[in-house]
Amino acid sequence: MQWGNYNEGFLTSDERDIISSMTKFHLIVPTLENYYRGIILFGDNTATYKFALGKSLLELATNSSDLVTMEELAEPFSAHLVEHISHSPKQITRSDRGGFLNVCDKYNRGEATKDELIACTVKNGFKDVIKAFHKINGKDIETPFYVDERKTNKGIRLTDELRQLVLEHDGTDLTPEIESRWRLVETAWSLRLSRNVVAVCHDAENEKLIVNQNNRRKGVTSSRNALNGYQRGRCFFCYEKISVRQNHPNVCHVDHFFPYSLRRQGIIEEIINGVWNLVLSCSTCNGSGEKGAKVPSPTLVERLNRRNEYLIESNHPLKETIILQTGKTKQARIGFIQGIFDTARVSLVNVWYPEAKGDPTF
Repeated sequence: MQWGNYNEGFLTSDERDIISSMTKFHLIVPTLENYYRGIILFGDNTATYKFALGKSLLELATNSSDLVTMEELAEPFSAHLVEHISHSPKQITRSDRGGFLNVCDKYNRGEATKDELIACTVKNGFKDVIKAFHKINGKDIETPFYVDERKTNKGIRLTDELRQLVLEHDGTDLTPEIESRWRLVETAWSLRLSRNVVAVCHDAENEKLIVNQNNRRKGVTSSRNALNGYQRGRCFFCYEKISVRQNHPNVCHVDHFFPYSLRRQGIIEEIINGVWNLVLSCSTCNGSGEKGAKVPSPTLVERLNRRNEYLIESNHPLKETIILQTGKTKQARIGFIQGIFDTARVSLVNVWYPEAKGDPTF
C-alpha cells in the first residue's frame, strides 16, 4: 500500500500489525514512563479502580518507607474514587462485591465515617486491582512498580522503578493523563457509547473533547491530556519533548494533522475536526507556515494511521469514535486516510518533511 506516489518508511502488513499491537506500545521504547502509560491505556483491568491505584502510586512514591500498608494505600485510593463517584456513580461494569462503592457513595452523603470508608476499602477495594494492575494482554510487564506483600507484610512494597519514574517526571504529565483516561471511560459507561456509537467531538476553542447528550454539549476532558499518552509526551511531527502543563516552556498544541484549510476542498468541517485528525505538536511545528501550506509526508501519514490504531485498541470511547469517523476495518481506515491524502496532495501540491528533533518513539 502506497500513499500517493510515495513509499518511504512503510511497513509490511505483518509488521504493521506487530507495531500496532497493544502489547508492543510500551516495548517500542521500553522506558518506565511508557510502561506506566501502557498500563493505563491498555491494561487488562478495565475497572476504574486501576486509575485510582495509578494516581495513588504516583502520590505515595515519595514515602520514606518502601512498604505501604493497605490502610495507607486506602487513604488516597478511596479519596480518588469518592471524588469520581460524586459526579459519575458508575465505576465498574460488574456487581459491587462487598458494597465498596456503596460505602463510597454513603461517605459522600455523610452516612459513613472516614474510618468506615477506610476499613471497607482495605477489606473490599483491592480484591482484583492489586493483582491485575501490571497485566497487559494477560501478562505482567517486565518492570513492576510494586510487589504484592499483602500475605507477608499486609501491604505492597514500592519498587525503585516507581520512585525513579516520579523523580524523573514528578507525575506532572502522567497524573492528568490518568485523570483524562478515567473521564473517558466514565463517559462511555454513563452514555453506553459502545452500543449507541455516540461520537466524541473536539471543541477547538476550549481544547476539550466533548459529546452531545440530549442535544446538549457535555465537556469530557482536555484534548491535550487525552492524546498525550499515545504520543509518549512527544511532538507528533518532530519528536520534540512536550508537556500538557499550560505554564511549561514546551507546552503542546492541539493541531490538525491534515490542515484545517482543506475544508475548502470539499472536506466538511466535521470530518477535518475529527479526533482521528487531531495530534499534539510543539510550538515550532504548530507555528510552521510550511506545514499549513503543505501536505504532511507519507511517513507522517503512516504514523497517523498507527496512532489511530492505538486509540482504537485502548477502547472506550475513542475506539467507537475513530471507527465511526474512518472505517470499521484497518483496511477501510487506511483507505479513508488515503482519500484525504489524495485530496490534500492535489490542492496543497508540496509535501512537508519536518526535521526530527528526537528519536522515533511511536
